[in-house]
Amino acid sequence: MAIERKKVGIIGTGNVGATLAFYLVTEHLCDDLVLIDRNEKKAVAEMLDLQHSMGYSGNNIGVTIGTYADCGDLDLIVLAISAPYTPGMVRMDMAGSAVKIVKEMVPEIMKTGFDGIFVVITNPVDVVSYWVQKLSGLPDSRVIGTGTSLDSARLRLYLATVMGVDPRSVEGFCMGEHGDSQFIPWSQVSVGSKKFTDILKDNPERLKGINLEEANRYTSQIAYQIMEVKGATTYGIAAVTGQIVRAIMEDENKVFPVSTMFHGEYGMEDVYMGCPAVLTSRGVKELVEYHLTDEEQKSLEKSGNFIRSMNASVKEKLGL
Repeated sequence: MAIERKKVGIIGTGNVGATLAFYLVTEHLCDDLVLIDRNEKKAVAEMLDLQHSMGYSGNNIGVTIGTYADCGDLDLIVLAISAPYTPGMVRMDMAGSAVKIVKEMVPEIMKTGFDGIFVVITNPVDVVSYWVQKLSGLPDSRVIGTGTSLDSARLRLYLATVMGVDPRSVEGFCMGEHGDSQFIPWSQVSVGSKKFTDILKDNPERLKGINLEEANRYTSQIAYQIMEVKGATTYGIAAVTGQIVRAIMEDENKVFPVSTMFHGEYGMEDVYMGCPAVLTSRGVKELVEYHLTDEEQKSLEKSGNFIRSMNASVKEKLGL
């Protein structure tokens, strides 16, 4: 009997795709890695560089280049393509051009018989994930966006720095759009299993410098500061995506705040946005439903309605 090999494809070998590829190789998160890019020379260069990196790593992952025709037997495909970006743009400004690329790409992939899982990085990730699911026809549990996972990592670092604790002691997720309308459900944030709202009450002098609105602005806006200087965020999103891939490939049943389809959870329907969800080898198993405050529920609905309006705009513009 043949031993099955875990096969992952990355479409888009730009800054993010290449960094993710290196993460997958160094962490040995698959057995075979296929790099796909319209710029074949770039894909070849990244392939060779990755192969050379394994000389002293102890890993022996098969890294090759391919085309959409090679997607049929992949277990998981990461979409790391990027729409054109110029300084001053927000993620939603890229919606039309990003979905246009997806509209051309996804049907070609599905012609190969691909029946695995899509993990979407491409921004605006909530809108793009929604249309990847619609265009692919795959169960929405198997089309997953990175959502607010990176924002949540930024939140944990922010609070850990302010409080002087290890980020791993902070529990909390951002929810909603991966963008300007996202929010932090403070009622669900804890440090060392103690509710953060209680910590604020018990330590008014020590934590008087903490501004909750500033924390929300930081987690949603810091990416633009990075992009203005280096053109893209790479290490953070690569690490987050790598952990999502690990959770799926190793059937971890681990909770991540990914962009996923809502089916009545929190009173929301037919929209992709960031929400804590349990990830397994079959994709999203279930969403985690918090007991949000009335204000937090309104923030989630506001974010969801904004994303829905963008989906409708893209649908009309591209004739989907």
